[in-house]
Amino acid sequence: MTDLTARFLYALAAAFARLPWPWLRTFADAIAAWWRWRDARMSKVARRNLELAYPELLPGQRAELHAGILRATARQTLETLRFWTRPHADNLALIRETQGVELFDAAVAAGRGLIVAAPHYGNWELLNQWLAWRTPLAILYAPPESVVGEAFLNRVRAAHGDAGRVTQVRAEGPAIRQLFKLLKDGGVTGILPDQQPKAGDGEFAPFFGIPALTMTLLPRLAQRTGATVLFGYCERVGDSPAGPVFALRFEPAPAGIADAEAGVAALNVAVEHIARRDPAQYQWTYKRYSIQPQGSPLCNPYWPGCYPHRYQRRAES
Repeated sequence: MTDLTARFLYALAAAFARLPWPWLRTFADAIAAWWRWRDARMSKVARRNLELAYPELLPGQRAELHAGILRATARQTLETLRFWTRPHADNLALIRETQGVELFDAAVAAGRGLIVAAPHYGNWELLNQWLAWRTPLAILYAPPESVVGEAFLNRVRAAHGDAGRVTQVRAEGPAIRQLFKLLKDGGVTGILPDQQPKAGDGEFAPFFGIPALTMTLLPRLAQRTGATVLFGYCERVGDSPAGPVFALRFEPAPAGIADAEAGVAALNVAVEHIARRDPAQYQWTYKRYSIQPQGSPLCNPYWPGCYPHRYQRRAES
């Protein structure tokens, strides 16, 4: 039943994604406007994140950036539906500019393993497809709570010929051991470095000046395997009748990324550097700071306003 539902959702997404790109953009902008009008959860989270990360902005500047974030988020969502359900060759044709690809090619050729750290910036699913086109790839992911949602993700990420080139690795102990072996054997893995780990599974490091629980896995992988670390992202640089236009960029990791203690701070420095390129393209709709150090005056800065009423009622009962 789960697989059948996932197939139905895939067919529905594929049918919707066949709409012309200008229609999808218009529809996405309407969704963003609706989020703002209703002050939906994502709108509230984005506003709170901007208050935390950009306290220097004037109210009008923050409101403008808030609207841009919601618009970029809605467009990225519909773009991803299209990328998941259309031939990857068509999707990759939207990458019109590249930077640092020679760094990627050199790391793969060296055979010492490569970790591609892909922040939630631009369109990371398009980056995944480019990586799978160039080399066999293992992707570390946090499984969604819904079994149907996970079945859908497995289906879309293995579509259009990538099934034999992409290995999806759940962010769990036994599977993570696969990554150590893969990197030791000279393989390539992609990791979203700004995904908040569970309490106890990371360390706190500043991110836009706010303590953020940050994964220790990536620095440990780099330290124990000697793999190269590159930061990669597909940045939206324009629009055309044929679709959005992207630039694919790779950057070397900062010094200290493979240090067990300093690695989390270096990781956040690199992600922040990328996010500041165009803050609207960063995923500020995510509760990045929901877990805080013990004794922090922030506690959970999103509570209670950024949570559904049912969670608030449950906490009060």
